[in-house]
Amino acid sequence: MRINYRIILVTLAIALCSVLSQAQIVTSPYSKMGYGMLSDNVSSIQRSMGGVGYAMRGGRIINVMNPASYAHVDSLTFLWDVGIDLTNLWSKENGNKGYNLGGGLDYLTGHFKLAKGLGAAFGLLPYSSVGYSYGGEIEGGSEARSGSGGFNQLFIGVGYEPIKNLSVGLNFAYLFGSTTNTTQVSSTSSSFFTRNMKIRDWNAQVGLQFSQPIAGGRDMITLGATYQPKKSFHGNAWGTSYDSQDSKVDTIGYTSMSGKYEQPASIGVGLSYTVNRRLTIEADYTYQKWSGAKYQPITGFESQSMQFDDRWKMAAGVQYTPNKRGSYFGAMSFRAGAFYNHDYMNYSGNNVRDYGASIGVGLPAPNGKTTVNLGLEWRHRETSPVHLITENYLNITLGVNFNEMWFWKSRIR
Repeated sequence: MRINYRIILVTLAIALCSVLSQAQIVTSPYSKMGYGMLSDNVSSIQRSMGGVGYAMRGGRIINVMNPASYAHVDSLTFLWDVGIDLTNLWSKENGNKGYNLGGGLDYLTGHFKLAKGLGAAFGLLPYSSVGYSYGGEIEGGSEARSGSGGFNQLFIGVGYEPIKNLSVGLNFAYLFGSTTNTTQVSSTSSSFFTRNMKIRDWNAQVGLQFSQPIAGGRDMITLGATYQPKKSFHGNAWGTSYDSQDSKVDTIGYTSMSGKYEQPASIGVGLSYTVNRRLTIEADYTYQKWSGAKYQPITGFESQSMQFDDRWKMAAGVQYTPNKRGSYFGAMSFRAGAFYNHDYMNYSGNNVRDYGASIGVGLPAPNGKTTVNLGLEWRHRETSPVHLITENYLNITLGVNFNEMWFWKSRIR
């Protein structure tokens, strides 16, 4: 069994850094609402295809969106996938324009085969992210608002194919992290108001995929579905206040999150069609009933105008690989996709929604075992019907998929 220890050490170092840095940095005032900006657990490959994945499967891709896909890992390899991104944001509010730069490590995942028809995956993923900083003049002084932090998922999952063409899977995750939202008011003195959340919890998701060969086995149609149950978060939420003239920090509204803060059930379905193992087209739909999830604002720290809406998302994507066993150009993968997201955040009757498009390319390394996935994503976010803040993003994504031959044995000559 041959193992590249350098890759293992680098991967473990990246994992440690990601835990310490609380995953990637976002730059959006909308992330101050609720739990922040939610993640969809997509890889760099999937982001280049509009964020699809419920019906995606393959021996050399780690698809965390649907754990049923783990059953189809290559029997001779151990996969590692590391993703980072760079985000450029242009925003506009009441005629005022702004620019921010963010990004960082996005995810780290691994995938390997346990037995025939049985595969496993593990890794670190973002659940949500908070990151913003802005301010302005108010009567008699100034106000500055900022937020940071996020919640992460350390997960392990298994996928099993009990009968041919049908696979099922389970993801189990440890959810952890904290967020801080601060408001500073300055006049004759300075006052600080901070909202804090800290979560230590678990999450679970089940998935299913069914594939049917057609056209004499050259083509394949796949149906995928996932379900994540509704649950109450475990952790604590509280507020703090401080006045420079009083020099005393007061804790306000300290409470256990259990029974007061929830995530809703989540349902995802997808359908993909693969032509001659070269062209794959997929469409997905996600629904989360956030309007029925409990969320208890901390009095004096959160606007009562903020509420939750049901979240739903539509996405579609395509990937084309001319000839995996041909020339270098033929082994490259070309991707494109688009999405529309009706988000869970609502402020004063205005729902936050975003849409975008993406393109990408997969570049195989000369040894054929590693693939570098580059992507470019444009995203537009605003509220409706009243456009409070308009944001345009240009994201550059980079994913490196290491394909290690851990379970291949050389012949003794």
